[in-house]
Amino acid sequence: MIVDLLTPLISPRFLAEERYRQGHIRIINALPGRKILGVHVPEMKRLAKQLAQRSDVLDILQGFEQEYRADTTSLYYEELVVWGLTINALKCSWEERRSLLRAFLPTLDNWGVCDTFCCNTKWATRVPRNELWAFLVDYFDSHAEFEVRFSIVMSMCHLLDAEWLPTVFARLESLDFSGIYSKYTSSSGGRKHKEASGVVNGASPYYVRMGVAWLLATALAKYPEQTRSFVRSAALPEDVKRLYIRKARESFRTRNVEPY
Repeated sequence: MIVDLLTPLISPRFLAEERYRQGHIRIINALPGRKILGVHVPEMKRLAKQLAQRSDVLDILQGFEQEYRADTTSLYYEELVVWGLTINALKCSWEERRSLLRAFLPTLDNWGVCDTFCCNTKWATRVPRNELWAFLVDYFDSHAEFEVRFSIVMSMCHLLDAEWLPTVFARLESLDFSGIYSKYTSSSGGRKHKEASGVVNGASPYYVRMGVAWLLATALAKYPEQTRSFVRSAALPEDVKRLYIRKARESFRTRNVEPY
């Protein structure tokens, strides 16, 4: 049913222009088997808000879960995004939302699904921070790449302040990158990796490493001295520090800020 609602929202350029379509697919870089319709995020957000207002919304969410459990590759990329955005748009208690998240978060297998979800979690501002952190810690301890990235990006979105910064930094330093499993294949083949689905040009787990770099670059903009001090002393992998420097130099907020 959700595919029927998504299909009219497919970008005309995605359908008509091969170069645009392939560029869109490369940016998402879904794992092999995950199909992509070609719907943009604003359209998915509008659909999710509509679904969240329906009386049968819990049945819809349960339908996503049942279909995913039956075949983990059966859902389109956009269906996973809408699943998460619908949970975000629901008006419900933290206890109810937490239960829905427990079913959704194990499905995360792509940076786009993860980050689109995390960056639209207005509900998190109403959750006591100690409770939010307790929830995130469980996923920091996960061995699944995108569950860990979820905790990193959520921390970046909601816990980068003077009170929580030391706690977040300490948790980043304790990450065991070697114990986090990624379904992506690492390659050092330069631009060639862009032609293959599910391949990244960096060490595994690449999207966790990039998540840490993104958080640090964001922290640099808000707390430059504390961030520089942490990066200088932290036992982080050298490639993560290089990614952090790259992210900092790419951002207009920190391109002129010394990262170390």
